[in-house]
This record gives sequence, structure tokens and C-alpha cells, in this order.
Amino acid sequence: MNFKTDILPHLPYDEPFLFVDDILEVKEACIKGEYTFPKESYFYKGHFKDQPVTPGVLLTECAAQIALACYGIFKFKNQNLKANIAMTSTQMEFINLSYPDEKLVVEGKEIYFRFQKLKMAVKIFKADKTLVAQGELAGMIIPSKSKSYE
Repeated sequence: MNFKTDILPHLPYDEPFLFVDDILEVKEACIKGEYTFPKESYFYKGHFKDQPVTPGVLLTECAAQIALACYGIFKFKNQNLKANIAMTSTQMEFINLSYPDEKLVVEGKEIYFRFQKLKMAVKIFKADKTLVAQGELAGMIIPSKSKSYE
């Protein structure tokens, strides 16, 4: 599966709210992707103005876009379904700070998919393997207008 052609065009996000640079690995029950929050991003100007850090809510959204949305597209495409995932719950623990221009790696492992709900265990690491955050994210299927992937 090619991220640029098989997953990215189906994501329901676009700039400036797309927090996925690449999918490094995707297979049944797990996904790994990466994103770098650019130092020019508007939110760094006011989020700890003397020492900008990446807001936890955006770290959570990045993890959701990779672990729920991208993985969901992979999973549904294998089942020939066209659907999006909307995040329904989060439980995140923030362990270390993330700064502008740091490459982050998100790893997601499927906990379950049942009753139209996908739940993933996620971890966010810096490139040097420092753990930034971990937790669980869940989302539910939002049917798409088209019935299948083409």
C-alpha cells in the first residue's frame, strides 16, 4: 500500500489541519507514521511565548490522524468500504515536551474494532526515541458518500 496514493487522498483533512507527513508502516493491527510541526505554525507564537512547545491537543490530533484516520482507511480499504473515522474519546498522558521542527513518530496498535468503533493504543516519540506521549484514542465510523474505494 502506497501512502501517497492509497491513503493520503482519502484523508478528510487538508492544510493547515493535516498532521501527517508520511506513513512508514501499515499492516493489520498496527501503523507507524510521522509528522513535523513547522516552527512557522501560528500556534507557536503564543503557546509559551518565551519557549514555544507543541500543544498537547495538537499532538493528540496528530496521533488521531495517523492512528485512527490513516489506519481506518487502510482497514476499510481492505474490506472495500469507504468511510471516515471521527474521534470520539481520548485518554492521553504527556511525558515530555515537543518543540517546533522536531520530527515526531506516531505508533498505533489496534485494541479493537467492533460495533463501528475503532480503538487504538498510541505512542508518540521524538526521532531519538524519547517518549513524548502515550494513551488510547477511539473513533467511530462516519459513512462516506461513495460506497467503496475505487
